[in-house]
Amino acid sequence: MKSLTPFVLSLLMLAGLSNSYAAGEIPYPDGYRNWFHVKSMVIKPGHPLENPFQGIHHVYANAKAASGLKNGTYAEGAILVFDLLNYADKDQSIQEGARKLVGIMHKDAKKYASTGGWGFDGFAGDSKTERLVKDGGTSCYGCHASEKKTDYVFSQAHN
Repeated sequence: MKSLTPFVLSLLMLAGLSNSYAAGEIPYPDGYRNWFHVKSMVIKPGHPLENPFQGIHHVYANAKAASGLKNGTYAEGAILVFDLLNYADKDQSIQEGARKLVGIMHKDAKKYASTGGWGFDGFAGDSKTERLVKDGGTSCYGCHASEKKTDYVFSQAHN
């Protein structure tokens, strides 16, 4: 049993590092709805990303991220926010419902080197404290890795 102790300690240390990231290094982006609005879209039933992303998507960028969208290079401190809301299909219109989550990408190449230079975090509903990302952003990065050519960002500027 003593031979497993260093291994177990190493696993516990790694878990602690991951959990310290998940515990909240990226602050809630207060005022993000006043930032540059990148785009909106609706994912409806039947879309491949329906579970878990069915709803109205709004993407916002702070000034550094807005510049990156235009020139393709994201400066340190660039922040993109993915605002996901439920929707109601009512009276021949699609209307915003309750917020499902607020997702965040924060550019810091040194701090988040293992996830393409971006930190990922998310907040449940309208909460500014209930975090959704529990794995240090690796699951978010796993999906964003397909967008390496655009610095892991799905949204693009439209002319």
